[in-house]
Amino acid sequence: MNMNIITLDNENIEKEHICCLMSQKDSGYVDQKKSWLKDRMNEGLTFKKMDVRGKVFIEYIPLKNAWYPIDGDEYMFIDCLWVSGKYKGEGNSSILLDECIKDTKSRGLKGLAILSSDKKKGYMADKKFLTYKGFIKCDEAEPYFELMYLPFEENVEPPKFRDSVKTPKTGNNGFTLYYTAQCPFTLKYSPLIEEEAKKNNIPLKSVKIDNLEKAKDAKSPYTSYSVFYKDEFITHEILTVKAFNDLAGKYVNKK
Repeated sequence: MNMNIITLDNENIEKEHICCLMSQKDSGYVDQKKSWLKDRMNEGLTFKKMDVRGKVFIEYIPLKNAWYPIDGDEYMFIDCLWVSGKYKGEGNSSILLDECIKDTKSRGLKGLAILSSDKKKGYMADKKFLTYKGFIKCDEAEPYFELMYLPFEENVEPPKFRDSVKTPKTGNNGFTLYYTAQCPFTLKYSPLIEEEAKKNNIPLKSVKIDNLEKAKDAKSPYTSYSVFYKDEFITHEILTVKAFNDLAGKYVNKK
């Protein structure tokens, strides 16, 4: 199936579908995501999607401006490469990645970087696909995060995680939830978790990462959403209220 590629900009972003499957009643969270995208576009972010209403897109930004605790000014960072549903198995991931590679080279950068994991995890790129496309693991952080990179030339220093994710310290004795506006679902579910914790006296500190400096000093490689208990990383998967209560039952005693 041949599909056109659309590049979002300040002119078309309001009318274009941004590959999120939120219902119409939750459109306000999508609007917040679009606002976040527009701000990042001023910092070099690019969002390319196939001309369909589905999750077939790539989002990337120069690593120096990426909201991740990763160093490597000579690289482009891929926030998200997502192809799902009936659009898988048609080469669309390679098409979108090739678009990113071409754009990155035209900007004079030396390679790409992206988050992955040894075993497939939600919201992160498939390591098998990345390895097939030539990506190499260059760093890792507990419990399962791997930093992959694709250099365009030899003898380029690879990107690396910042020390803040190697030995994370939250400074909190209960749960700590970190999130950004990069995903509409974090904007929806994070306040629900906050309300549930308050209602049931579950110790929770919620931290919205709202600028580049905070993101670069983040405790987890996955800044869009990460949950800790004390200094232990728990998950980067977005929690429902039920899932949060299950965690609370495991880690703390409700008052």
